[in-house]
Amino acid sequence: MKRVLKISFFGSSLVSAYWNGAATYYRGILKALFEKGHDITFFEPDFFERQQHRDIPDPEYSKSVVYPAFDESGVRKALEDAGSSDIIIKASGVGIFDELLEKEVLTLRRPGTKIIFWDVDAPATLDRVQTNPQDPFRELIPQYDLILTYGGGDPVVGAYTELGAKKCVPIYNALDPTTHFPAAPEDRFKGKLGFLGNRMPDREMRVWEFFFKPAQMLPMEHFILGGSGWREWAPEVPNVDFLGHVYTKDHNAFNCSTDAVLNISRESMARYGFSPATRIFEAAGAGACIITDKWDGIELFLEPGKEILVAERGEDVVRILKETDRDLSQKIGQAAKERVLKEHTYSHRATQLEKLLLHAGEEKKEAQR
Repeated sequence: MKRVLKISFFGSSLVSAYWNGAATYYRGILKALFEKGHDITFFEPDFFERQQHRDIPDPEYSKSVVYPAFDESGVRKALEDAGSSDIIIKASGVGIFDELLEKEVLTLRRPGTKIIFWDVDAPATLDRVQTNPQDPFRELIPQYDLILTYGGGDPVVGAYTELGAKKCVPIYNALDPTTHFPAAPEDRFKGKLGFLGNRMPDREMRVWEFFFKPAQMLPMEHFILGGSGWREWAPEVPNVDFLGHVYTKDHNAFNCSTDAVLNISRESMARYGFSPATRIFEAAGAGACIITDKWDGIELFLEPGKEILVAERGEDVVRILKETDRDLSQKIGQAAKERVLKEHTYSHRATQLEKLLLHAGEEKKEAQR
């Protein structure tokens, strides 16, 4: 009989994607683990107005615990509640009391417990600790039983190993086909090219290159920009429609309303490579034609030229838009959809993760005998 794991997860937010691109990643992974029979509790702080911008009600696949964040008492109570779990996971970027959590989850270790750090922004974390030997997280890395990452491939695994990680394994983004699928186009999202992503410091220049430059070069076409923070930074471009935050319930319509959907990696993730964004799989699940900036490892997930189109610079985006008619766009989108359903769903990822967690637990038991 398969062992049922009691899992406690500390993350930014499960119920809100507001300034929280990892939300759909958490939802997909945890829902798939729940469907395999595991018991999950997600702890998140009442922080950054996320509870005022919820995308979903409390899900059935995870108990949702929102703790107060005005002082340490809330997070310490959450840690106490998590102490009886088999698996305790601290994700990067919770947003408040991160250093406290990274240290204190390690004190919850008991016989049979696995303590895991799940890095949803490994390039940024690694850049930080490599450039600052005094970073408090650096000395904690070897103490975790396992490091999981949002992506990054061998470069990230190698970097974490050099920092003393016992084991580092990427768990890549994927598709939940019950939440992201083809939908009817909506006029508010219609345009030549759409990009959905929040403004981040190491994304700004790449968004300028791959989105705003093509918009300027194609003034007669309509471009759609979804995500928080852009209006305050970006110049006025008459043919760009700024939408602000787009709720996850509208992502399918967004992905199905423009001729093509653009993926733009953050600079650090593009540099490490092997870091497909959640948006790629969401758009593919909707059957959208995806144009992505170039990064190492694309071919491991989608075939360039057949299932995804790749641009090295803004001029390439313009060329692709001019060369890709509606029929070709639909053909590429359908091919991407078929590929991700076959190989890249969260059910696939949960199978990988479950084997890893159960095997790790068996290893620990064997070592204790």
